[in-house]
Amino acid sequence: MGAVLFHTGLRTHYVSELSSSMEGREVVLCGWVHEVRNVGKIIFLLLRDSTGIAQIIGKAGTTPENVLKDMDLQKESVVAITGIVKANKEAKKGYEIYPSKIENLNPLEETMPFDVASKIPADLEVRLDYRYVDLRRPSTASIFSIQSTLLGAFKNFFGKKGFQEVRTPSIVGEATEGGADLFGIEYFERRAYLAQSPQLYKQLAVIGGIDKVFMVVPVFRAEKFNTIFHLNESTQMDIEVGFADYDDAIKLLKGVALEMIKKAASKNREQLEALGIELKPGHAREVTYTQALKKLNENGIKLEWGDDLSREAEQEICKIYGDLTVVKFYPTKTRAFYSMPNEKNPEISNSYDLLYKGLEVSSGAQRIHKPGMLVKAIESRGLDPAGFKFYIDAFKRGAPPHAGWSIGLERFTMQLTGQKNIRECSMFPRDRTRIAP
Repeated sequence: MGAVLFHTGLRTHYVSELSSSMEGREVVLCGWVHEVRNVGKIIFLLLRDSTGIAQIIGKAGTTPENVLKDMDLQKESVVAITGIVKANKEAKKGYEIYPSKIENLNPLEETMPFDVASKIPADLEVRLDYRYVDLRRPSTASIFSIQSTLLGAFKNFFGKKGFQEVRTPSIVGEATEGGADLFGIEYFERRAYLAQSPQLYKQLAVIGGIDKVFMVVPVFRAEKFNTIFHLNESTQMDIEVGFADYDDAIKLLKGVALEMIKKAASKNREQLEALGIELKPGHAREVTYTQALKKLNENGIKLEWGDDLSREAEQEICKIYGDLTVVKFYPTKTRAFYSMPNEKNPEISNSYDLLYKGLEVSSGAQRIHKPGMLVKAIESRGLDPAGFKFYIDAFKRGAPPHAGWSIGLERFTMQLTGQKNIRECSMFPRDRTRIAP
């Protein structure tokens, strides 16, 4: 049984709630005209709402002439249709709607920028210019329906484990990750920045005694990328857990990733089918950075110890180890300053990434929780500890061992839905050139 849908006063049902068992029942549907086919004395109108498409059929002699005339509408007209459900084994869904009243709720005043029902793809830039129309396309709508499931599964997973959802600021006084590519803003009489990450603040929450936290937050990065993998505003799903190490955090990361895939596979079957995706939850594996590098070099992808993993390398790792692979113990010098060096070998850190279908979708680490060690780590990156005084001071007042990570929502959605451009998975993307709509 699906979720009970909320109905406004204009409609009695959504398309997904209809069935042949409702023979003879009067219903009121609201949505958009997806397609109209006039076949002599019969008119077929496909009505689309957010849950599916229903066939409305008008026949001369059985339908009032004014209703037949009303059915001759432009595509994408927004309408309310009152009619009777008729069972029909030959119909795609086993039923049709015979209309008694059709109301055009807001006649079109502009031509459509592209055909929503067409299987011929429109240019992505055009679709993004008219995203409010693009969202009506079943394939686009499917992406965001799946993304909603992923987000809900993430929150539910950690809610059940006793994690508390918290909110962190999007305006900060200093770089949260030590990077230079920040969006600066005027904040009254001083300079401030849009947050690159909730990192420092979720750690402060753990230090404050809320030792299991999760959050979903926007993050802003001013890198001048123009690639299919990057956005300048994206959504992070973050956790931080106190009295924990990297192993605890990795277990949670693998668990929630598998749960999100499982929920999408069960809840979004129609949407996945519309996108041509066959989703198999499978399992998650772990491999060390050093082990992965050795295997890559054996397979002809030459990397030196300390090199970042290239896109080609990430893809090869998932071919070797599986769609969901955690790579752990990266070189300390390549990770954020707050990553805890491994106690057995300080040259490597207790850090990790999650690769999904050949792309990094999550990054995390056990954190440095000792202030002296933290100061040295900040200085080793060429940063001034004075700029992190409030952060360092917090670790002098009873900071427990802790670890965490973040998952990029758009990246995870992109990989799960098989999209080639991350902007497909951001409802209103912000990149180097796009700041509207």
